[in-house]
Amino acid sequence: MDDSFREGKAVELAIEVKGLAKSFKHEMVLQDVNLHLYQGKCYGFVGRNGSGKSVFFKLICGFLLPDKGTVRIFGKELGKDMDFATDTGVVIEHPGFMLDFSGFQNLNYLAAIRNVIRKEQIYQAITAVGLDPENRKKVKSYSVGMKQRLAIAQAIMEEPRILILDEPMNGLDKSGVLQIRELLKSKISEGVTILMSSHIAEDIQQLCDEVFEFDNGSLKPLQFV
Repeated sequence: MDDSFREGKAVELAIEVKGLAKSFKHEMVLQDVNLHLYQGKCYGFVGRNGSGKSVFFKLICGFLLPDKGTVRIFGKELGKDMDFATDTGVVIEHPGFMLDFSGFQNLNYLAAIRNVIRKEQIYQAITAVGLDPENRKKVKSYSVGMKQRLAIAQAIMEEPRILILDEPMNGLDKSGVLQIRELLKSKISEGVTILMSSHIAEDIQQLCDEVFEFDNGSLKPLQFV
């Protein structure tokens, strides 16, 4: 059955990737990547370190430009119709925050750039990841896990239709992992499309509808065992 139909209903194409290629100093990182990713599904991406996962995510976001190929987000082409992926929450690599601000102050500052959400929504996002929005502790005093939770709160606070999460469980303890898994499951049930990488097999197995592996610049589907 065509993936664009589920239970007899049309499912919107969220991300379309055609012929995507990227190299650095003549080293091919990605070559001829083609994907159709649909609304309300979670896609896992695995591969050894340096296999191209983070580069792929940055290309999807518009943080890097491809050498060849196109990326369309809900029908709009990156680099043509828009410079960066809109309606997308992102956690890639180490989150960067203003270290002398509290968690709420950081997100409030970032939210003011687009000015599309209220204080209450920032509070809700911080609470959803297991942090206290009233905590005035400066981010420089946060643990690695707290910073990761805050990064996820930033990604979800504007209620985007797409989440791109590169190793979202990094630094989280067992309870944190379980909490974020449940949060992501709720987002999927709300129709959010999630792209995530994880070195934790259980994350991939519990959350992802489909899984792809990066290997020598190519992308291939994997079957669950």
